[in-house]
Amino acid sequence: MFGIPGKQAVTMTPAAVAQVRRLMDRDNRAGLRIGVKKGGCAGMEYTMEFVDAAEGNDEVVEQDGARVLIAPMAQMFLFGTEIDYRSSLLESGFHFNNPNVSDACGCGESIKFKDVEELQAERGAS
Repeated sequence: MFGIPGKQAVTMTPAAVAQVRRLMDRDNRAGLRIGVKKGGCAGMEYTMEFVDAAEGNDEVVEQDGARVLIAPMAQMFLFGTEIDYRSSLLESGFHFNNPNVSDACGCGESIKFKDVEELQAERGAS
């Protein structure tokens, strides 16, 4: 895992916990796997999918019965992120408050991360 010993990689707001648990229970799934991939106007996009089981190198975060699995390649980019769930008349969905993002596009679907060296320096990694 890339991070700080004893600290969870991500946290969830009560609204996110409730939504993840609701979807896990409804579909009898093991948890929500989150990751990142190349794409979008800013260069990267979040990925999310409910899965039946964790993969070998997933970072597993459990909070109040909700389980988030972080794909190995995304762990460095998601460390310190707070996941929220918002619902309004126009849209509902998960939102990421991610301290590792240096820029985002206007549509809110695409992000750019700080350089790997900068992320490692912030966490004291070599």
